[in-house]
Amino acid sequence: LMRPLQGCRGRGVVVGTVTICLAAGWALQTPGGVSLVVPQPNINATVAQNILLSVEYSCRGVATIEWKHVSSWGTTKIAEWKSGNYVNISTVYKDRVTTFENGSIQLLNVGMRDAGYYFITVTEEYGTNTYGTIIVNIYEIIYEDLHFVAVVFAFLAAVSAILICFMWLCNKSLHLFQKKTTHKLTASTTEEIELETIEC
Repeated sequence: LMRPLQGCRGRGVVVGTVTICLAAGWALQTPGGVSLVVPQPNINATVAQNILLSVEYSCRGVATIEWKHVSSWGTTKIAEWKSGNYVNISTVYKDRVTTFENGSIQLLNVGMRDAGYYFITVTEEYGTNTYGTIIVNIYEIIYEDLHFVAVVFAFLAAVSAILICFMWLCNKSLHLFQKKTTHKLTASTTEEIELETIEC
């Protein structure tokens, strides 16, 4: 009775070992998923700037990259492409988006409507996917501040011009005063010479 049990046990160990080996081999053949790194999750920019939404993904198989923009105006698909294959950019972004092989995109000439959340989805050919988010804040150039600077600059220029005119007038007055003093000295010297001549 003992021998048949040992035989079954021996077969079970062999079957179990073969099953584990097959499972390990299958696991090694199947790609190990996809990873995504977003180095700068917050971006601040001003109107008309170009911005880079930088990411870096890695996977063993072929990946599909998709970018979407979500804001108060709604959700817009920006671009979708397969690594080393086609690139499909939506018509709204046709002349404003550059795609990169590492999954990053560059937006050209941003406006206030470009503010919001940018979602990237990287999907591996075996169905594994990962997500990333970048928040973009867009600021307008405040022309009131530029106006204030222009007014201050104009005021300083006017004060400088007035000071220059005042210095020029002071210089002219001093020059005239020196001429009068010299003329008086010449007149008194002439009178002294005349007096000396009369006395002789």
